[in-house]
Amino acid sequence: MTEMVYGSNPVRVTEPVIPRWWRTIDKWSLTAIMVLFGIGLLLGLAASVPLASRNGLNDFYYVQRQAVFGVVALVVMAGVSMMPPAMIRRLGVIGFAGAFLALMLLPFFGTDFGKGAVRWFSFGFASVQPSEFLKPGFMVIVAWLMAASQDLNGPPGKSVSFGLTFVVVMLLAIQPDFGQAALILFGWGVIYFVAGAPITLIGIILGIVGFGATIAYESSEHFARRIDGFLNPEIDPRSQIGYATNAIQEGGFFGVGVGEGQVKWTLPDAHTDFIIAVAAEEYGLILVLIILALYGTIVVRSLFRLMRERDPFIRLAGTGLACIFGVQAMINMGVAVRLLPAKGMTLPFVSYGGSSVIAAGITVGMLLALTRSRPQGEIGDILRRGR
Repeated sequence: MTEMVYGSNPVRVTEPVIPRWWRTIDKWSLTAIMVLFGIGLLLGLAASVPLASRNGLNDFYYVQRQAVFGVVALVVMAGVSMMPPAMIRRLGVIGFAGAFLALMLLPFFGTDFGKGAVRWFSFGFASVQPSEFLKPGFMVIVAWLMAASQDLNGPPGKSVSFGLTFVVVMLLAIQPDFGQAALILFGWGVIYFVAGAPITLIGIILGIVGFGATIAYESSEHFARRIDGFLNPEIDPRSQIGYATNAIQEGGFFGVGVGEGQVKWTLPDAHTDFIIAVAAEEYGLILVLIILALYGTIVVRSLFRLMRERDPFIRLAGTGLACIFGVQAMINMGVAVRLLPAKGMTLPFVSYGGSSVIAAGITVGMLLALTRSRPQGEIGDILRRGR
């Protein structure tokens, strides 16, 4: 009787979160990420055993830790990829604020682990590298600022983002971590370009970057040593680059065989910065091409899906996240084959490292969230309505 007088409340039938997530996510990119993680564990079985032996640990100590880090990263990735864009924006801002604060505290409480660059907080049982977690949050907040600047009477987002980028790059240069600084600057440049930056301004910025690199070369022995080593036509066979180059040449097309590689016994960073050399030596060019194809799949498919989005924030943030993910992989592999100076940068999902793997999980989680299929979320919808 009450319903007859007052009416009944309509019941909204909504699709459960997980089925909707599975229906809208880019399954090709998700599969490529899972395969990369599997390859990382496979290479870890080979590359980390010598390190464990030198440190008097169980042979599979580092592989087991990598598996734990990887599971955490995949869970984080899945959780983040289920978030709507508005929540991704909030997560990015909060994550950036926390990582930025940690970055400012590094000179006072950080450690270099004997590598000449203060990049980590050591807690005894584990270490954290703040710059890894800074990158995804930075891409999101820069995209938010630039998207807001396109609104009528919007804030000067491009100018604010440039000032923020300058501060972050300076903090990274102090460590020194010129590789991450260059990656941050590149990500900002990509987002700025997609947002409609004039070509003249891009040229001016490149000139400033070149001038800054010259100053860094003159004032930083760490930076100058790496550049001089890269420009030297003669490769020291006892250097990390020398060992990596020889391993890649020995591997050929099909590799020397599983477990037969020797570079993992001589390279101290075979499980991190130079893991692609282990892959090339034991499994050959075939596995390297597969790894390249997997990274290419993630980046290219993400960019194509973002091209159909009409929300400026989603387009800009997704483009920045996709590009820094792909370029970090390119830098790591480029260093191993001596196309780039040594940077001390990991290969996402493949290299050993808790901070690297979990931060990569956050990055691709955000990317998968932003590239999910959405109703009325494509430029084509506007064009069809205009007919």
